Amino acid sequence: MDTSLSKNENEESSNLSVLMDVQLPVSIRFGETEMVLEEIVKLGVGSVIELNSGIDQSVELVVNNRVLARGEVVTIDGFYGIRIAEITSAGERFKSLNS
Repeated sequence: MDTSLSKNENEESSNLSVLMDVQLPVSIRFGETEMVLEEIVKLGVGSVIELNSGIDQSVELVVNNRVLARGEVVTIDGFYGIRIAEITSAGERFKSLNS
């Protein structure tokens, strides 16, 4: 029996378990817009900001400022959530590192 393989698996598992406690910011992006400072200063309670995406478009799951997945908004017992429909490809995640 090859114990070196077992030892490597144990080390990898141990390394991964250390990372499991790392906290990262997670947010949902519904859309974006650009506004001049003058418009932002005029915002108040009840103001509506138009975003660049429609209701039928997917939302983005953003982890540590990187788009990780896309999905749709759902409500469960009065709380909002996201149903993941697509995980971004490694290439997309790599491109987001440069932006």
